[in-house]
This record gives sequence, C-alpha cells and structure tokens, in this order.
Amino acid sequence: MKSKPNCRVLMLLENNPYPNDLRVRQEANSLVSHGFQVTVIAPGTRSQSSYENIHGVHVYRYPEPPAGAGCFSYLVEYSWALFFSFFLTFWVFFRRGFDVIHAHNPPDLFVLIAMCFRVIGKKFIFDHHDLSPEMYYARFDNQGSRVVFRALKFFEILSCRMAHQVIATNESYKKVEMERAGIPASRVSIVRNGPDISKMKPVEPDPTIRAKATINLGYLGVIGQQDGVDYLIRSLEHIVKELGITDIHAIIMGSGSAVPSLKKLTAQLKLEQYISFTGSIPYNDLPRYVSACDICVDPDPHNPYNDRSTMVKMMDYMAMAKPIVAFDLTEHRASAGPAALYSIRNDIRDLAKTIVELIENPDLQNKMGETGRQRMIEQFAWHHQENQLLKAYANIGFDVPAKISPTNSIPPNTASPTELVSK
Repeated sequence: MKSKPNCRVLMLLENNPYPNDLRVRQEANSLVSHGFQVTVIAPGTRSQSSYENIHGVHVYRYPEPPAGAGCFSYLVEYSWALFFSFFLTFWVFFRRGFDVIHAHNPPDLFVLIAMCFRVIGKKFIFDHHDLSPEMYYARFDNQGSRVVFRALKFFEILSCRMAHQVIATNESYKKVEMERAGIPASRVSIVRNGPDISKMKPVEPDPTIRAKATINLGYLGVIGQQDGVDYLIRSLEHIVKELGITDIHAIIMGSGSAVPSLKKLTAQLKLEQYISFTGSIPYNDLPRYVSACDICVDPDPHNPYNDRSTMVKMMDYMAMAKPIVAFDLTEHRASAGPAALYSIRNDIRDLAKTIVELIENPDLQNKMGETGRQRMIEQFAWHHQENQLLKAYANIGFDVPAKISPTNSIPPNTASPTELVSK
C-alpha cells in the first residue's frame, strides 16, 4: 500500500511549456523528491503529448496559444491559457485531487481559478516570477496601454492578497509585494532562480565556438524586445569600428521574438562576421557553449522591470565561472556583486568600454569567475533555494523534512573553476 503524499500540488504554468521552464522544473522535481505529489498544467508544443509522466511529475498539456503581437495578443494569450487551465484544473481535481494550487506567473489571472478552490479549503501559493505590469511596459518600450497596465497591476495585487503564501524571486520583489499589495513579510518566501551547480559547471568548451575568435563574448537567455541584446550588438560595433578590436566574436545563445530584428540590425551595421545566433540550445549542451566564452554579458537595460528582477542568465554565468559585464542595476549587484563589472545604465559606449577593460585584464577575468562560482556554491545554488521552497510549504501547514540537506553541494576542496576550464 502506497503511503499518502505529504501534499498534492497542482502547478499552473502558462508562459513556457513544461519541462522547458527551468525554475518550474526544479521546483516540481524538488517537491517530488521530498514526498509531494506534483501535477503540472502547461501549454505544449505539437511534438509533446497531452499527458506525460516526467520523473514522477504528472504533466497535462493544452495547445500553445496562437502567436501574435501588440496589446491584443496579451488578451488572446491569457484568455486562451485561462480557459484551458480552468478546464484541466477540474479534470485533475476529480481525477487526481490536489491540496494546493501553486500558480506561476505570468499571467496573474490564475488567481481566478485559485479563488474557486479556496472556498472548499484548498491552499494557494502565488509564485511571483515577473512583475507583470512593469514587464508589459518594458516589452512595449513604455508605449503600452494604460488600461492594460492597470488591469495587470490589479490582478497582481489580487494574487498576492489571495495567496496563503507568496514566493518572491528576490528582495526587490518581496518589497513590491509588501508595499503594493500590503501583505506582511510572514506571507512571503524568497526562492531565487538558482541553477543546479552539479550540471551548470565549467567543462571542455565546444571547439567550434572556441575557434570563432581570440575573444568570445557570450549572451545566454531569452531574446525579446526588453532584453537589451541590441545594446550588446551596438556596443560591439563601437569595439570593432572605433576601438579597433577586431579579433572578437559575440555568441548569442537563445531564441525569442526579437531575433529577426536583431539579425537585421547586425546586417545593417555590417557585423555579420562578428556575431553568431545559435538559436535554442538543449540544456545539457549549454555548459559546452558557455565554457567557450571568455566574458559573458547581461545587457538588460535599466527600467522599472529589469532593475528589480533577478536574471537567470546572471546566475548561469556565475555557475559557469564566467566574468560578467552588465549595466548597473539593483538586482544585478545583489546577484553578482564583485563577480561583475558594471557600466553606466543604458550607455552603449560605456558598456563597450567596460567590456574592453575586462578583455585587457585576464587576471581579473579569472578572479571574477572564481568569485561568481563561489557565490553560487555558498548562497544561490538550487539546493539553497530548495530549502526555502520547502519552508514556504511548511508555512502553510504541510509536513517537510525536519532537517533539509543539500542534494548537490560541492565540497569546499573542489578544484577552482579556472582549473576546470580548458584554456
């Protein structure tokens, strides 16, 4: 006879297919490993089945919403997700049952589903990945509809207030939740976007990437309008054409809606020989690609969204022991600290100048890489965040292990990151 799970969790996810979303996958796997039953409802690609059991996580998928642009696309995408998620939630409720709805944003509309089940005693956890109102303005370069902004803000506040526990990704988000929604600190747990450092670690670099140039710059992540990859491209133009450094190449790893316009910009600036777009890379292959880069760049420009958000790419860069150049944003400094050099906000020339400063100082590159890796080991890696996740469930009355031990920690005498990287 099977023992009853500590808790039956239903996760709602919209902005990424499962298991593509690393944060959601890590949370689900951690809960399963500690005796929780986890079901995920998420969009799926045409190649994915409508139901799948992935390492003990029950996954129910609905078709991805049709692609679109502009404000109307928000309405279509979120309405589509809400409709299918609502239907599948009832399906899971009668088929498998659940004790907690754990909703990942965006969108913040999942609170409407959670409210239906709160009345029959189900708990609600709001996992606050993004500041939806600020992200909306960032995506549309502050030209978005004020009505949409206010609606997004309303549902964000409602989600925070209705949740038995809110999970924030950093201190800035916690402050927003407390000040904007008026909830107490006791209802907020911080679970950062920490990578699994047993997998994201320096390895033998991909030789094809390594051969691109003497100096390889790396960008890893989503490539949307708000992600600032155009700043990186324009700074590279300055480095090549004005500062005279030509043995350099930028490896842009990832996919997103801005890729076509960025390729066009690259051609307009005549930088095709200095920039490669890899497209999406399988997670297991990422270490080889990132290890081939000398310096990694986070070009997210300053705006109310980016300034308060923890970027997954920053965490990945540090896990890979890579020195970082980034704009001087609040959460950039909170994450990377001395593992990065910071340029003047949104200043393309200063970004280029800072990159060159680091290029000319290999010893500083090594030191920063080692510092970043150590910050991950000691503070930010997933096993630290897993502890915080379990504590969030303990806060709403569910049993968690009396003593939670790291599952992927690295002994203190492990070889330094620079020793692990092939020169």
